[in-house]
Amino acid sequence: MKILSSTPKQDGFYMPAEFDLHDGCFMIWPERADSWQFGAIRARQVFVEVASTIGKTEKLIMCASHKQYHNAREMLPDYVRVVEMSSDDAWARDVGPTFVRNKEGIVRGIDWYFNAWGGLEDGLYFPWDKDNQMAKKMCDLLDKDIYDAQDFVLEGGSIHVDGEGTAIVTEACLLSKGRNPALTKEEITKKLKDYLNVEKVIWLKSGIYNDETNEHVDNICAYIRPGEVVLAWCEDKNDPQYAMSKSCLDILDKETDAKGRQLIVHKMPMPSPIFITQEECDGLDHMNFEPTRSPGERLAGSYVNFYIANKQIIMPGFNDPMDQEAKALLQRLFPDRQVIQIYARDILIGGGNIHCITQQIPKGGL
Repeated sequence: MKILSSTPKQDGFYMPAEFDLHDGCFMIWPERADSWQFGAIRARQVFVEVASTIGKTEKLIMCASHKQYHNAREMLPDYVRVVEMSSDDAWARDVGPTFVRNKEGIVRGIDWYFNAWGGLEDGLYFPWDKDNQMAKKMCDLLDKDIYDAQDFVLEGGSIHVDGEGTAIVTEACLLSKGRNPALTKEEITKKLKDYLNVEKVIWLKSGIYNDETNEHVDNICAYIRPGEVVLAWCEDKNDPQYAMSKSCLDILDKETDAKGRQLIVHKMPMPSPIFITQEECDGLDHMNFEPTRSPGERLAGSYVNFYIANKQIIMPGFNDPMDQEAKALLQRLFPDRQVIQIYARDILIGGGNIHCITQQIPKGGL
């Protein structure tokens, strides 16, 4: 594995869209007891369901710590590969490499700096050094060269691309004080253009209400094909999410992509507000003598946090009346893929959802 000081744009590499063909997918086995309730017992069961489903159509690689390797190997089916790799938590989307590819099909990774979603300003845990090494470790495992972008804080969940020159991000996240406060919006845009090799960056204002990632874009808006996105949509004007979704819609309605196309926006319904219970809080370890969650705290539930596999869409469900409506919308938008809904409250309690715990390896990566 070579660590490269050039940029993907200079070398003719670009980030493929998630709906493009994959060779595989990375996940990380949950263990951290202040993130995952009851020692991650419930979360592991959902991770197994997600991994087992994805692994049927693309190679699923599960990274597990030394302590949990045998447990993960026992719980996962034999077609899922398990490798020992130490991390601070289980968010493969945010700590894994962003993969890029050239016209010849060669795949490389990008090694962004990870600081637990905000560092000492408003990050969620410390230290994060093991997580910050995950991108290199994953590329080393795959024998893929990696671009050194350790001077720039970014998580995989904060970017979505169409594979044809356009990226979508949120100001709430990328302009937050805990990311790259010394850089202007224009400088951040240039960085994204150089590393993702896109020609245009669409900046949304907001994400999902109370999203502790500073409102990652992958929870509110996602590309389903070039020129088309789904947007988490709130109908209740008294809900703070309404204004946030409306501001995104206003921007998307006026924007064109890098190819000059007017974007088609599909409104994705949202589940009713989801609040963590006393019992769930009691199942979480404290961190630095403080609880990590409070009873009644609103969780950032969204159906947009889905994973696009080769022949499937793996999406969250919440035992909510809107579950079926959201599933039906995705099935209509992805007629050639089977939409599989997995009850994901136990992932949401950890702070994210199905898209957040997965990181695709594009065609040519294995």
